[in-house]
Amino acid sequence: MARWITATYKSPGSILLAATAVLFSPLAQAQQSKLVAAETLQSMLAAQIRMQGFTCDKPLGAVKDTKRSRPDHAVWVLKCSNATYRISRAPDMAAKVEPLL
Repeated sequence: MARWITATYKSPGSILLAATAVLFSPLAQAQQSKLVAAETLQSMLAAQIRMQGFTCDKPLGAVKDTKRSRPDHAVWVLKCSNATYRISRAPDMAAKVEPLL
């Protein structure tokens, strides 16, 4: 069994596979990280407004409103499949939700 493992590690195919994994792994992880972060933010905002009685069937995107945001008071525009909302969030407080037309 030890001979088989040694032979596997020395084969050119496994070296190529290892090199490919090392080269492309950080790139794939960075893209997945951005995608997961965006999905998490959309889902989190949608869940928050649902708990406050608003409907958001499917969150499609969330964009930070930098002109209205301040330190410790973030303002987001959440686009859902059925409506669009402006959400103002401050720590330890309920979000202020405004439906947009």
